[in-house]
Amino acid sequence: MSTASLSDRLSSHQPLVLGLFRIVLGLLFASEGAATIFGVLDRQSSPVGDWPFWYAGVIELVCGLLVLFGAATRGAAFLSSGAMAFAYFTEHQKNGLFPLQNGGLSPALFCWGFLLLVFFGPGALSLSALIQRRGRTEDSVQQTAGQTA
Repeated sequence: MSTASLSDRLSSHQPLVLGLFRIVLGLLFASEGAATIFGVLDRQSSPVGDWPFWYAGVIELVCGLLVLFGAATRGAAFLSSGAMAFAYFTEHQKNGLFPLQNGGLSPALFCWGFLLLVFFGPGALSLSALIQRRGRTEDSVQQTAGQTA
């Protein structure tokens, strides 16, 4: 097997793997938000309106679900990336330079993971792709019907 064919085979799966990455990232982020807001998953809830934790929980839950399902992915990922950058620099950076020193590994990874989705989009298995596909199918049916009439 040549290197080029391996590369081509791997590249042909990029949309699916990106979609799976998006689903896992969204699920993990939404679970962080649910834990913060509702006090589930062995975490105590943050009081309603508690700055910045409760608001971060809302962003995590809502944007995590949007990313998970692939709806408004780029916008939700942009907001999520910014929220995690904010969390890193305001809550973790003061405790040390590197994420392993300051406990900020999760925010750093979430920030960069969401930034990747801002630029690469939702990949396969997204509601956005389903809606676009359905719209193209309907346009195709209308064009075909218009040509036969």
